[in-house]
Amino acid sequence: MNDKLLINQIKSKNKIVFKNCYELFFKDLVIHANKFLFDYSLSEDIVQEVFIYLWQNSDRIDIKTSFKAYLYAMVRNRSLNYLKSIKITDKKQFLDLSNSIVNEIEMFPILEEEENTAYLKILQAVDKMPLKMQKIFKLKFFENYKYSEIAEELQISINTVKTQLKRARSFINESLLFLLILLFYC
Repeated sequence: MNDKLLINQIKSKNKIVFKNCYELFFKDLVIHANKFLFDYSLSEDIVQEVFIYLWQNSDRIDIKTSFKAYLYAMVRNRSLNYLKSIKITDKKQFLDLSNSIVNEIEMFPILEEEENTAYLKILQAVDKMPLKMQKIFKLKFFENYKYSEIAEELQISINTVKTQLKRARSFINESLLFLLILLFYC
């Protein structure tokens, strides 16, 4: 179905078309949101909010690009707005830079050896983090704790956990940026 017809069907509240769009785009949009939020559950919530907004305001939407691009932009904007709401800012627009680098690299398959090198670099970057950040990062990504569990165990707020994980991700991204550029251009 072309974008114009799809948009018209959504504007006319066609439930079947809307449901099909939801099923078609949901998983990819969650992955997109997760590149900003680093929390799969929260990413699902953001994507669901986008679809709810789209349904509730379908008669007022004005899409100048493709429908898919519109959805991705909405998810990105909602994700960044969420980060701003918890006082995480991206003044240097590092998120957009690292997101575009990751997207470009995902287009090209990397060798297992390069993947292992990247993994080792991540482990080295984690070892160089401040101890509190390192502990939070390891609990989240190595032991698969939830934000609330980390906060409870370390006796800190959930916002502190989120902030520290955001900083940890930036720390790793900065550490890996050079490696990613080498992998991309070599």
